[in-house]
Amino acid sequence: MADLPEGYRLLDGPPPADEYLALRREAGLAPKSRAQAVAALAGSWYACHVLHESSGLTAGMGRVVGDGGWYFAVVDLAVLADHRRRGLGDAILTVLLERIRRKAPPGASVHLVAGRPGSALYARHGFTETAPPSAGMALTLP
Repeated sequence: MADLPEGYRLLDGPPPADEYLALRREAGLAPKSRAQAVAALAGSWYACHVLHESSGLTAGMGRVVGDGGWYFAVVDLAVLADHRRRGLGDAILTVLLERIRRKAPPGASVHLVAGRPGSALYARHGFTETAPPSAGMALTLP
């Protein structure tokens, strides 16, 4: 399991829909409706989130969607601005990729689309750029 700074706890599963929507909004991700949030969270192949223990806030989260056999996409990896630069994003991504490595068959393909600020994080985990206009990246597991 990934290391987190003191005062944070990583939990399996997504946060509740209202917390998911607030995190998306406050982290700068595109806004979604409550109905979209409920459907998206239910459709996750795997999800985790980080709780800031003293405030009770969901400080970060990440999800994987996919078919469970060949394709997996890392989505909604977000950390609140006040909690960035503490390793939360790295910890979340580590947990997501560990889960895929444990559960997916050899040769599975992991994709993501991210804003440019996230490119360095993903590159540290082995993702490579796939297209210049976006930070589309892919990782093929051995």
